[in-house]
Amino acid sequence: MQPEGATGARARARHRTVDRIASILECVARARGGITLSEIAKELSAPISSVQGLVNGLVATGYLGEHDRRYSLGSAPYLLNRLAGRQPVSTVTHADLEEVHQRAGLTTVLSIAVGPDIFYVDYCSSDPRFAYLAENYVRRSLIRTSGGWVLLAGMEKRDLWAYLKNVGEDEQPLVDKFFAALPEIEQTGICASPNASEQGDGVSIAVRDNGKTVAAVGVIASYEVITQQRDTLVDVLTECSRSWDQRSVQW
Repeated sequence: MQPEGATGARARARHRTVDRIASILECVARARGGITLSEIAKELSAPISSVQGLVNGLVATGYLGEHDRRYSLGSAPYLLNRLAGRQPVSTVTHADLEEVHQRAGLTTVLSIAVGPDIFYVDYCSSDPRFAYLAENYVRRSLIRTSGGWVLLAGMEKRDLWAYLKNVGEDEQPLVDKFFAALPEIEQTGICASPNASEQGDGVSIAVRDNGKTVAAVGVIASYEVITQQRDTLVDVLTECSRSWDQRSVQW
């Protein structure tokens, strides 16, 4: 006997574009070392021209990332899991943030880039302002935070130039400051006291996976505090990062 409502039930309609997007995401997820556009097209048995627009759109929205013309999953799937209350495997744990917080004595955050925005996805702080930002996944501008500068420095140049080109008029003065700091951030993975926000300042360090920047760990406080403790905070983050860098290599 069929359950009530089963009689006459129709299969859920599929959508060709959605099917193709789902196939792209699965294909990329299975390619541990990243995958090229031509390889994606081959896996989908589709011409490159019909795949390229979808892939570019997925990169623009953070669902895919591009590095050296190879595509991998971006930060958006991670953020969706966080929004749903799930904790994906990550090289940086909450215990890592607690260690930084204990040594620095300041708010510590784990941030990721999704499209043009930065999100705090985990934190260790007694300050309700930062707790609100992290617990509610509030979007912030990449160009206005030290973590955002680290994430921008780790982007493919094509995406970085596109982002900076579209920065709002009120944020344009920060672009020149970012360009001046970019070579050092690329070399060290650290952005220290960029003074990019009126609400505070920070020191952040890149979290890398296979040489690619996937997140940033930062220490945040007032401009005066960060300026005074800048060198000490750089040392704390550098020392603490060795544990998750080693963990990333092992994984």
